[in-house]
Amino acid sequence: MWTIGVADTTFARIDLGGIAASTVEENEEHARVVRYTVPGVKDLPVAAKRLFGQGCDIVIALGMPGKMPIDKQCSHEASTGLIAVQLAEGKHVIEVFVHEDEGADEGELVEIAGERARKHALNALALLRGRTELTAAAGTGRRQGKPDAGPISVVY
Repeated sequence: MWTIGVADTTFARIDLGGIAASTVEENEEHARVVRYTVPGVKDLPVAAKRLFGQGCDIVIALGMPGKMPIDKQCSHEASTGLIAVQLAEGKHVIEVFVHEDEGADEGELVEIAGERARKHALNALALLRGRTELTAAAGTGRRQGKPDAGPISVVY
């Protein structure tokens, strides 16, 4: 059985953690979800670290930075912290950030957020299944929350 940490924030305007947790539960009967909710994205690195300390095999860190330039800076700092946790733990932290200005309106934002959280929860499960689980999709231009970009043909 895998233990999957789901770290999310109260700052988010959509329950991204709930979407990720339900996706894991619907797609893997041998997984247990441990959720940890913090105020904002800059708190996610500590949440991820603590979830690993509670025996999690992987962490999905979800946040929704705002529209302002300071929000972009804060999301960058949070991302840097999440990378540091990955390196320290030797385990994946799947970062799922949905910026408030990604959608033209709230409806599009909900669609982007839902798709991104679901697809990254499935990516987390794939990584737990093995390091080659995603290999068949390498170079295919997959996107989470937006339409896939598709591959660019290259001759070797």
